[in-house]
Amino acid sequence: MFAHGDQYTATTLGYALLVAISIWYLTTYLFSPLRRFPGPFLAGWTNLWRILHVRQGNYHIIIHELHKKYGPVVRIGPNVLDLDIPELIKTIYNIKSDYLKTEFYHGSSAKNNGKIIYNLFSECDPKVHAQQKRPISKYYSLAGVLPMESHIDDMISYLCQRLEEEFIDESNPKTCDLGEWIAYYTWDVVGNATFSQPIGYLEKGYDFDKTLHIANLSMDYFSLVGQIPILDRLLDKNPVCRIGPPSFGTVANIGVQHFIDRVQNKDTDYHDPSKPDFMDKFIEAKEKSPEVVDDMQIISYLLINMIAGADTTGVTINAALYFSLKHSHVWERLRREIPACDHTSKSTVISYKSAKQFPYLDAVVREAMRCHPAVAMLLERYVPEGGLALPDGSLVPAGSIVGINPYIVGRNTSVWGEDAEEFRPERWLRDETRETEDAFQERLLSMNKADLTFGGGSRICIGKHFGLLEVYKVIATLVSRYDIKLAHPEKNWMTCNSFFVRQTGIEVNLSRRS
Repeated sequence: MFAHGDQYTATTLGYALLVAISIWYLTTYLFSPLRRFPGPFLAGWTNLWRILHVRQGNYHIIIHELHKKYGPVVRIGPNVLDLDIPELIKTIYNIKSDYLKTEFYHGSSAKNNGKIIYNLFSECDPKVHAQQKRPISKYYSLAGVLPMESHIDDMISYLCQRLEEEFIDESNPKTCDLGEWIAYYTWDVVGNATFSQPIGYLEKGYDFDKTLHIANLSMDYFSLVGQIPILDRLLDKNPVCRIGPPSFGTVANIGVQHFIDRVQNKDTDYHDPSKPDFMDKFIEAKEKSPEVVDDMQIISYLLINMIAGADTTGVTINAALYFSLKHSHVWERLRREIPACDHTSKSTVISYKSAKQFPYLDAVVREAMRCHPAVAMLLERYVPEGGLALPDGSLVPAGSIVGINPYIVGRNTSVWGEDAEEFRPERWLRDETRETEDAFQERLLSMNKADLTFGGGSRICIGKHFGLLEVYKVIATLVSRYDIKLAHPEKNWMTCNSFFVRQTGIEVNLSRRS
């Protein structure tokens, strides 16, 4: 119990602390160099504004509406500006790496045996990132991933087998939640390509070990704590006692166990050395660059493969299929371009080389990534010394956080035209009746420069080529094998922005294409 005097003193100190905090917030707000930039009033005071909208899952939509209201520069935090200025992409996301990643990305790291494992995505130091990336970058080039095409072929074949077993029955047709099965496919591809064993979702037909659910919760957590990064240190990375929701540690443990099995030769029943996987490549990198790549670094490589390789690819595949099915003329043009397969043939998986020769398929994939990028949050960077000059002549001071959101710049009318919010794959093709080849190439260059689907500059997504390999092959194969129709065409899918924009409600009816 407090004595009367002690209670009075505690109350006085409490009020004094409250007043001090209020004065600090007011002073920070009034004298902030970003105060002149427009945005929601509450966002200028606290990053809790961002957390609120991330928690609600509508962050990308809110930010898009704010740009319509305020213009190309919107203040969305006390020290954060969201920019819709395509010409600044080459400045902010350049190969010099002078615009450093912020602590936002640290939340995607994992903690193992008391040590935080930073991966190629979460490492903010450009020198360390380059050092980590150099030993394995060649394995992720197009030439490096093409030899792994057979790992993808196995899973596409199995996806088709499972779809036919579960949903193609003329006497008892069933509705297929295609989005869920695409997730099973992409996660099993990651397992098969990374350590020569699918995780098992296609086989079992559901999230049997709850890893997909935990990965979603982990991404929700990452998206939230990224708005106030100190929260991650207090919750997931707490050195005394970890508190908080499921983290990426669960996903990391799958890779750790497979790595242990590989080192101890316990995976010989499914791993064929003549058919190398990514883990073989990582171990090879350790042998060639032991000064950089140790066992902990291999675990970091495995982690980034799993947390970034499955969901992002699934989002793109789902978007391309859903938008095509929603726009019947798009789906019919795809079917005219991609011939029906021979169902009597042993192998009906379309090769990447063949899939890339379908120009309209390429246009559909590019347009799907524009309209519905896998990432629809600000790609944060610190403004370096000297500040950032905006086109209107104003200067963003050094130390401020700026960035461009792929979802927002993908709707910029100066690049994409007045129909920027429409799904129209034809924009990626030349209109031969109205456009010269030179004019088309100039327009295509402008669109490519505004494409942030895989990030940009020195931090562009390392798995870009492998992901596109999966996307083109599976879409081409599904179109060639099946008649697919939306079970409820009057309904729209549901999306939730949690850094990766998850989709639900892609329910379809399947039948063999004749």
